[in-house]
Amino acid sequence: MSAGGGGDAAFTGSIAEIYETVLVPMIFAEPARALAAVVAAASGADLLETAAGTGALTRELARIGRFDIVATDLNEPMVQAADGRPGVERVRWQVADALELPFPDRSFDVVACQFGAMFFPDKVRGFHESLRVLRPDGMFAFNVWDRIETNPVAMVVTEALCAAAPAEPLHFMRRTPHGYFDADRIRGELTEAGFDRITAEYLEGVSRTTAELAALAFCQGTPLRGEIERHSTLDLDSATTIAHRELAARYGPGEFEAPTRWLQVTARRPA
Repeated sequence: MSAGGGGDAAFTGSIAEIYETVLVPMIFAEPARALAAVVAAASGADLLETAAGTGALTRELARIGRFDIVATDLNEPMVQAADGRPGVERVRWQVADALELPFPDRSFDVVACQFGAMFFPDKVRGFHESLRVLRPDGMFAFNVWDRIETNPVAMVVTEALCAAAPAEPLHFMRRTPHGYFDADRIRGELTEAGFDRITAEYLEGVSRTTAELAALAFCQGTPLRGEIERHSTLDLDSATTIAHRELAARYGPGEFEAPTRWLQVTARRPA
């Protein structure tokens, strides 16, 4: 998820391009297809996407062909990177905060969000905003990463950087992208926000990449980059080298496959 974002939610600078060209095919494309398949079964025509990033899910939603899509993200660089890419010509792009959506009540039939909810500083408030803009019986569909132990590429990078700087460990990946995975907690917070008919399913996929690309993706194409740049002893090049070395030791220098796991959730606004 800004020009207006900060800390763990700041996708700024060159992050957007690395995110789109390396991270999207590596770990985001497969979950996007799964989430779009669920959305395709929803009724209605008006769809809002929040935390759209560079449009991995947006492109899958556009392929469905029957939705009028408004895609938003808190980070202006991500919106700029997504707008105008092939496959989203009819999508309307807008910078918007998922916790303060600039849309009237009951404006959409579907709200979709790929790997954005874990960045919400107030989860219930973010969920309630999605509820507010949905029409009665509207669907909220989103996904979040499972715990880091089930996503070993991210875990190898995190453990390597923490071992290299034990006095000042870098826990961004564990803390935020992989820090909001408990299905019971998420069901409870969706219920508190006003949703019902909640489903939650853990799904498994495969990441295909190389040690070099994975190190570049995580160290320079996520907000982990900011944590590295603020570090007192590590810099971007040294951190990327450390991650590359550890991934190559684990998986070898060529292309490899590693498991991924995420939680896919749907919920409904009461009719």
